Amino acid sequence: MILSDLRLYLKQQQRVALKDLVNHFGVDADALRGMLGKWISKGQVRRISPETACGTSCCKCDPALTELYEWVDSPVHG
Repeated sequence: MILSDLRLYLKQQQRVALKDLVNHFGVDADALRGMLGKWISKGQVRRISPETACGTSCCKCDPALTELYEWVDSPVHG
């Protein structure tokens, strides 16, 4: 898998849990975090906090399920 594969998948899905990325690509979560970090640094992806994703503070969810990433369309400069 390369960064462009990750980009395409994120663009198609818009918002994805880390666990879904692990299952889809068959890549370790830490390796995916590194790749996601590249897109985050470019302003194309943002990590959504667990509070935003689930809305509760029970702490019973698997962190990999609530670690969400969202593709951000960059504004068009004209």
